[in-house]
Amino acid sequence: MNIRFKSRNMEVLRLQQQLIELTNSLFQEGFLDDQFTQIQMLQDEGNPDFVQEVVGLFAEDSERILSELTKALEMEPVDFKKVDAYVHQFKGSSSSIGAQRVKAVCVDFRAYAETENKEGCLQALQQIKQEFFAVKSKLEALLQLEQQILAAGGSVPMME
Repeated sequence: MNIRFKSRNMEVLRLQQQLIELTNSLFQEGFLDDQFTQIQMLQDEGNPDFVQEVVGLFAEDSERILSELTKALEMEPVDFKKVDAYVHQFKGSSSSIGAQRVKAVCVDFRAYAETENKEGCLQALQQIKQEFFAVKSKLEALLQLEQQILAAGGSVPMME
């Protein structure tokens, strides 16, 4: 067996193992739920960038909503119905991609908006930003690993 082929195979195996470990940790730590697995299952040869596109749209949409939420909470008086609508929208997009921890913070955030608790909303906004940017960076790492595996001539292992 050719040495270069063997070392490339080892590299692919190492990257695949990293991907499996990262994916498992995202589920174990509650960042993602089964909805993300459903999205992965929709990716195929006909649409090889599906997950990357969905994650990209989620990130763009989320950053826009976070910006709007920040502005809405800076207004005097705060329009809590508007805040609630943004949080509801954010909860929906988080739910559709499987961002479990972001979705959970949205539930608390909506409770603060319903009771017109500005301080609670501001705290929830910080928490939601923290959870969103954490899951976004983890998803970017996951997608980057997938790209490295494909570039090395391997295939992305499917999770059970």
